[in-house]
Amino acid sequence: MMVFFLALRNIIKNKKNNTIIILLIAIICFIFFIGNSIIEKSNLGLHKAFISSLTGDVALQKKSDINMNLFGANAPVIDPFFIIPVFPAYDAVMDIINSENGITGITSQVSGKAFLDFLGVREPVLLCGVDAQTYFEMFPGIILEQGRFLQSGEYGAMITLDRAQRIERRTGIFPNIGDSLLFTSGGDYGFKIREVPLTGIFSYQNPGLFMNEIVIIDPQTVRVLNSIQVATSQDVNLNDDSWLFTSDIDDIFNMDTFDSQPSVSAEGEFSADFLQSWLSENTVDDIFDMTGGDWNFILINLESNISPSAFINSINKKLEPYGVIAVDWRISVGISAILLLLIQVLFNAGIFLVCVAGVITIINILLIYVFRRTREIGTLRAIGASDFYISSLVLLENIILSVAAGIAGILIGFIFISILNSLSLVIPNDLIASLLGGHILTLEFIPHIAIFSFLLAVLFGIIASIYPIYITLRIEPMEAVRQG
Repeated sequence: MMVFFLALRNIIKNKKNNTIIILLIAIICFIFFIGNSIIEKSNLGLHKAFISSLTGDVALQKKSDINMNLFGANAPVIDPFFIIPVFPAYDAVMDIINSENGITGITSQVSGKAFLDFLGVREPVLLCGVDAQTYFEMFPGIILEQGRFLQSGEYGAMITLDRAQRIERRTGIFPNIGDSLLFTSGGDYGFKIREVPLTGIFSYQNPGLFMNEIVIIDPQTVRVLNSIQVATSQDVNLNDDSWLFTSDIDDIFNMDTFDSQPSVSAEGEFSADFLQSWLSENTVDDIFDMTGGDWNFILINLESNISPSAFINSINKKLEPYGVIAVDWRISVGISAILLLLIQVLFNAGIFLVCVAGVITIINILLIYVFRRTREIGTLRAIGASDFYISSLVLLENIILSVAAGIAGILIGFIFISILNSLSLVIPNDLIASLLGGHILTLEFIPHIAIFSFLLAVLFGIIASIYPIYITLRIEPMEAVRQG
């Protein structure tokens, strides 16, 4: 107790230097608190937007060497050329999932990319081929604006309200329910065209970065549009032209080039018996096991008390034999969500550098203060004060300063958030608005961020005390008396 009161006396006695230390730590604490509050708000906004509207808590996909999201590869260089693989062993995996506890929703999706042509407007779209029977029940964040939700088994498509309004601005005509939508997709060897009716117009409760580009459509149409991108055999890829230039002209049309096709018998006859034999070796069951029902993903929602990371770790052990892997919502979203995590890491790396500079500054201030107290410290050592007592005194002074600075930094942050929210500032940029959960700028006081900020301030003060304590313990009583 005596040490505490002595530390308070020394702090009050040296108000000028201590005020500088408190301000410096408080500013760093404030920046850390506000910056991470903004990032966490964006993270929570993305989490809420995608889980309730698009990805669910967990997505199952075919295991691949390339990290992929619901619409392509997470590597920007590879993405334009990447083909999402078909889900393997679909029925077997569904049996495993259905036996798990804590699941509130399961649905399937096949993804694709195409061009939408309507009233002379041609736009690239992301196709979300869904199991309509389960999809809309699982995602309450999808809000019907006009028409009706897509029905199971029917051909049709739903566009976002944002896209409908864009079409109206460009053509002067707002799309009507029942209008025909033309979808085209192309590749090296041709293109596919499909026309389906507009069944509904929808919006997302909290649209993410690319969600307004999505078209919800029947899975049959997506499979047809994607079919030109699937290789016809294991040895020949239709997206690779090089084999044409390395083959003899007479071999290009040889049936042996495509090893998935039945070959002609030695007598040159293609008999019914031979065809039946070939079909028996390539049964429907084998083909089904390979394609997995022609879906790309299985999406899962979990109960609120179930940890997605724990569920993923558990289920991946069971799915490993089937070549399937479970990933969280951030991987399913792709680059936009991963970039937000990267921004958070880079921001805190910047804060770390600021902290290093701050520690150096505080160390210099404390060293000056220690040198000014040489006589006092020497006297304490002369009357029998131990090294532990001296170091405790200096450390306690800095902890008191750090605690005061941490409280001040969080209090200033709270006031800043309150003032900012009262201004109701409008965010004109759609990208930033989607990250922050709306076009009105609002921040939330997040308790765990405040606690981390406070702990950072205290840790900051402790680290800055280490070297000054070392210098303090080197002061000899006789030298202090001579300097005094």
